[in-house]
Amino acid sequence: MTASPAISDETLAKLGELPTQTLVDGLWVENWPQSMIHGARPVFPDQKMVGRAVTLRFVPHRPDIQADKPKGADSPEYVAFELCGPNEVLVASAVGPWESVGGDIKFYRLAQLKVGGLVTDGSVRDTNELKDYGFPVFAHSSTAKQGPAVMQPWGVNEVISCGGVVVRPGDAIVGDNDGVVVVPAAMADRVLEIAAEREEVERVIKAELRKNPGSPGKYYPFNDNTWKLFEEYKSRGDA
Repeated sequence: MTASPAISDETLAKLGELPTQTLVDGLWVENWPQSMIHGARPVFPDQKMVGRAVTLRFVPHRPDIQADKPKGADSPEYVAFELCGPNEVLVASAVGPWESVGGDIKFYRLAQLKVGGLVTDGSVRDTNELKDYGFPVFAHSSTAKQGPAVMQPWGVNEVISCGGVVVRPGDAIVGDNDGVVVVPAAMADRVLEIAAEREEVERVIKAELRKNPGSPGKYYPFNDNTWKLFEEYKSRGDA
């Protein structure tokens, strides 16, 4: 199996400057499936997040699995943590939306590593402490429940499903107030190209509608009128 080229730091930074909805639109232009992680919402307001995915997969609790799971620093979640840094986002797939993937003590290590963010389709504990840790957290919710009673961390840096979306290690993970989007590494440069153009076109449409109020349907979804308008603005140096 051939891995996709790694996303450069420059491309990653540019993806992080774009709204998540624009990234979804960019993928759709190339007929890729919509890639918003369902249930992952900002735990704290006005968070912006971008990084390459490091994945962590939880499995339902079973006594033999609990017995076989490596202990201490070799436990899968801690192994995954050590793969993270400022340009990485830990993406953890839980077994249910209200199940805890961790809290205060565990995630203090992520704060030490200055991780780019944490995403889960489950929940997190100890939000009073997490809000001061300095990294964005996107989750279904917060919870007081213990995780180990329900599930165990098991797989590290595998292809996982999180919130109904496939996440491959190294994919770009971008989060904002609208949610979290996965941009496959194989598509990162192309999506950036499409998304940047869409942002320019939409700025032109809004500028025209401010000048000449009317139905957005004249230009949106993009059509022949849209591109004609865009070319006119470019020719005048307004685009």
